[in-house]
Amino acid sequence: MEVKQTSLGYIGTNFTHYPMDGRPEIAFAGKSNVGKSTLINAILGRKALARTSSHPGKTRTINFYNVNDEMYVVDLPGYGYAKVPKHEIDKWGKMMEDYLSKREELRAIVLLIDVRHEPGKNDVMMYEWLRHYGYKIIVVATKIDKLNRSQVPKHVSAIRKGLGLRSDDVLIPFSGEKKMGIDELWAEIEPFLAEDWVHQRFD
Repeated sequence: MEVKQTSLGYIGTNFTHYPMDGRPEIAFAGKSNVGKSTLINAILGRKALARTSSHPGKTRTINFYNVNDEMYVVDLPGYGYAKVPKHEIDKWGKMMEDYLSKREELRAIVLLIDVRHEPGKNDVMMYEWLRHYGYKIIVVATKIDKLNRSQVPKHVSAIRKGLGLRSDDVLIPFSGEKKMGIDELWAEIEPFLAEDWVHQRFD
C-alpha cells in the first residue's frame, strides 16, 4: 500500500470511543517495549506519529491511526509489564479482550516478538488466544538489527518453535533502523483490506 496520508484518528478505552465508519482494522499487539511504535511509524512512513518510549507500559489506550481514509492501524496496549498496578493490568486486559473478541471491523492481528528472546508465557498465551478466536496472525520478529546477521535464522526458528507456528504461518523479520520487513508486512496486510473480504476461521 502507498501511504499518502495518516493521522491519529481515535483514542479510546471502550467501544463508544472507537471509529464507527466501518473501515477495516489491523491491530498490532506485543509485549511492552517490543517495538510496536517503531514498527507502526515505519510502515506509515512517519517518524513520530506513534510515540516511542524507553518506559514500558506507556500505551494505556487503544489508538486508531487513520490511513488514507481507507483503514485503521490499531495500536494495542503492551502486555506483560509487571510494574503496572494489578488493577491497571485487569482494566487493560478487559479492554483488550472486549476489542479482540467483539470488534467486527478487526480483520487480522500483527503479533510482535523481540527476536532476541524466545517467546515468553504471555506471548504464547496471546498467540493461542487469538488463534482460538480464529484470527489470522502475522508474526513479526522485531529488532533484528540488534543481532549479527548470522544469528537471525536461529532466533527466528526459536520464535517459530516457541509459538508452535506451522510451516505456512507467516513470520516477518523487521528492523526499524534498517527499514527491513515493511514491504513484506504490507503485502500480508493488503488482502485483508479488500471490499469483498469475509471473516474466515484460521484453524
